Amino acid sequence: MRVAGENQPCGVSFKFRILAENPPAGPVDEGFEASARKNSTPEPDSGGAGLSGHEPVLLSEVLTFLREGLSGTSSPRIVDGTLGLGGYSEAMLQEFPQAEIIGIDRDPEALRRAGMRLAEDGSRFRAVRSNFGDMRRALAERGSFDAFVFDLGVSNMQLSEGERGFSFQRDGPLDMRMDPEGDAHTAAEVLARTDVRELARIFWEYGEERHSRRIAARIEEYRRRGESPETTGELVSLIRGCLPEPVQRKMGGHPARRVFQALRIWVNDELGELEAMMDQLPALAAEGCVVVIVSYHSLEDRIVKHRFRAWEKEMGLGVVLTRHPVLPGEEEMERNYKSRSAKLRAFRFKGKNDKIKK
Repeated sequence: MRVAGENQPCGVSFKFRILAENPPAGPVDEGFEASARKNSTPEPDSGGAGLSGHEPVLLSEVLTFLREGLSGTSSPRIVDGTLGLGGYSEAMLQEFPQAEIIGIDRDPEALRRAGMRLAEDGSRFRAVRSNFGDMRRALAERGSFDAFVFDLGVSNMQLSEGERGFSFQRDGPLDMRMDPEGDAHTAAEVLARTDVRELARIFWEYGEERHSRRIAARIEEYRRRGESPETTGELVSLIRGCLPEPVQRKMGGHPARRVFQALRIWVNDELGELEAMMDQLPALAAEGCVVVIVSYHSLEDRIVKHRFRAWEKEMGLGVVLTRHPVLPGEEEMERNYKSRSAKLRAFRFKGKNDKIKK
């Protein structure tokens, strides 16, 4: 554990081509993507209930904060706000034999697989289909809770399945919806319908893509011809064809990485959901409740950091337990590539005997 250009349109003629599954040669540091490629083959005899090699990020550190915060609670009530495949819930059920855990996720496939994984703990575990930004409704009439755990962003399962459209390393429909049965627009629909200036803003604001205007202009160029990317491979090829090779070599990663992140965040309103979740937490927290959040990029981490600080300094609701984010150690980063960009922050709401000044 550790504590912590010129955007002008391209003029080169280009046709879509499908990206091969094998990434181009050269150094690539994709974090989630590399983790999914290394660790996310579905287990053949589990009905897809889990992923071989799936390891929750910063699990030991998450459990340490929970143990310390729940030390005086005999039967804690815990919310796993990003259930995914159930890795955190499984560990918490083992760590706290008297705990009751509610797992929330908007992805029906994740709920199915986690339900199979945690079936033996059915009396202490319940899964709820919902966005964590709508927790107040999802947890209505269930009282208050002693701990909340959130692992933000896309899951290994979603990245490993090409048909979900999250991965720039696997060809498939350009979907990216965490709830494929919901009413959100797909990434392909966003690219086909959104104003070019708004596309550039999305790529810049949510992906910090320096070449946002150039890429958006190339998409607009194809739309004028009645074309638009409909698969992940087509979008990757468009981006590669738009950016000169020297520019791509200087990007420090896959050239499509930032655009894919931006589209995913936009399609799923990830930052809006995070803000809504932070708004609702104080009303759902019991006295002494511990909140642990693992984030993977600066946009998420900034929201969490500022909200925790406001809860402590401006509202007097409790204490920030992490003055600096907790980072994974070298061993975990080597073992679990997904953890490379992870940052953990924790907060404890005040209890009966706490005297916390604003």
